[in-house]
Amino acid sequence: MITNPDVKVSIEHLYKHFGAETAVKDFNLDITQGEFVTLLGPSGCGKTTTLRCVAGLERPEEGEIKIGSETVVAPAKDIYLFPEHRNIGMVFQSYAVWPHMTVFDNVAYGLRVRRASSSEIKTRTMRALELVGLDHLAGRFATKLSGGQRQRVALARAIVYEPEVILFDEPLSNLDAKLREQMRDEIVRLQKEVGITSIFVTHDQSEALVMSDRVVVMDKAVIQQIGDPEDIYANPVNSFVANFIGVTSLLEGKLTARNGEACEVEVPSANGGAPLQLRGAGAPGAQPGDAIFLNLRPEDVQLHLEAPDVSDGRNVIEGQVIDTIYLGSFLEGRVRAGGHEIGIQIDHYENLSPDQTVWLTFQPEHGLCLTD
Repeated sequence: MITNPDVKVSIEHLYKHFGAETAVKDFNLDITQGEFVTLLGPSGCGKTTTLRCVAGLERPEEGEIKIGSETVVAPAKDIYLFPEHRNIGMVFQSYAVWPHMTVFDNVAYGLRVRRASSSEIKTRTMRALELVGLDHLAGRFATKLSGGQRQRVALARAIVYEPEVILFDEPLSNLDAKLREQMRDEIVRLQKEVGITSIFVTHDQSEALVMSDRVVVMDKAVIQQIGDPEDIYANPVNSFVANFIGVTSLLEGKLTARNGEACEVEVPSANGGAPLQLRGAGAPGAQPGDAIFLNLRPEDVQLHLEAPDVSDGRNVIEGQVIDTIYLGSFLEGRVRAGGHEIGIQIDHYENLSPDQTVWLTFQPEHGLCLTD
């Protein structure tokens, strides 16, 4: 039994192998009632395999999964519930909408399988279609729907029988950029309105940051970090998380001195020049002489066309412009300093030329020191 009644999904020491390859290694996570949790990572990291283990589409070799108070898989106890016996809904990447059925019949299918009465099927199906804005298309066949409408049908079908948990397997990846944003917001609105616990799988970090209560970052079958979106972005635990979540510049060097959280870092020049002497913060376990990654987010770096006054303690780096990319409301730029590339974001009206000398500044607390 789950001791905490607020925990809706509990995954303990989950292992899944495909031959000699470990797809999921010692995965542990508790998800509370109504929480929206995203499994995020590159292809092959184990996120989809973990979701399929929760769904019952893969059998793990070790560990336990509980949904509500019921253990749905525990190899050591010879427990395995088939997918249809787990009270879950699932939204697939490919929609999995039946083309020979109407919208109503697609959504009602799960209720019919569960032998609901005709009146209950009609009431609950139309309510689910109203929630996704498709009640006016109930009689239309799925072949006459757009991609976004098919995805809404899949959402309605997943929630119509009020499962304990909904699983999303990269449901937005087949949509164009504008529709993807609309459906992203729609899923969040619907999930909050219905209040169903949700596990969402994606490799798109922007989706994870916008949609999630918590993000689980995975790489090479292992959880790298768990936290809310703001914490994951602002305080990555290692260079992989820093580089995967958002845009960043990672400068590799060594710790030369520290005073509490304050770090002094020497970044060797990649072109034989003088090393960069910079100040950052973090890496509490690191000692002078240890290798350090200095993590710089572009929004924390200020650009100057003339040498700035840094008497306030800011770091200053002199460099040359590599290029800029116009992105509408701002320019994304790259500056070369000591043979390293540093990303910046600047106003769209700033006129910079390749090889132009500029200066970059950032506060020491914005240079996050990481040990790996």
